[in-house]
Amino acid sequence: MIDDLYSSKILKLAADMPRAGRLAAPDASSEKIAKLCGSKITVDVKLDQGRVSDFAQNVRACALGQAAAAVLGEHVIGADLNEIETARDALRAMLKAGGPPPGGRFAELSVLEVVKDYPARHASTLLAFEAAAEAVRSAARHASTTTSRTSRAGAA
Repeated sequence: MIDDLYSSKILKLAADMPRAGRLAAPDASSEKIAKLCGSKITVDVKLDQGRVSDFAQNVRACALGQAAAAVLGEHVIGADLNEIETARDALRAMLKAGGPPPGGRFAELSVLEVVKDYPARHASTLLAFEAAAEAVRSAARHASTTTSRTSRAGAA
């Protein structure tokens, strides 16, 4: 039923977007678009020793995509790539294969379990976590390359 899909909990999350906007000097950014509905999310991240130290997101999505992004924005500081990818993969499995909701810092995503019955809404619901994982992976790769270059330059 559509009323379950847009519950008061989901609408409350969607109405209060933590970390909205863009970072002035991110370590990496990622933009994801859901082709079916046109939802678009851009995330910016800064890392400190492999963990998210700052985060911002520009969210143009339906209430479901906004709700997932709100959970991400509320809990992402301090997360590493593994935690974000694990949450993304658990969210995907919950939506597409009836798996259990994500646990840990992103356990609040359980409120989106009802979306599993609406396949056309899966892409929008996953966007924020897909963008965050890509941005953190890119920032970590860049940091690793920079560290490697610095180490080689110091040894020369």
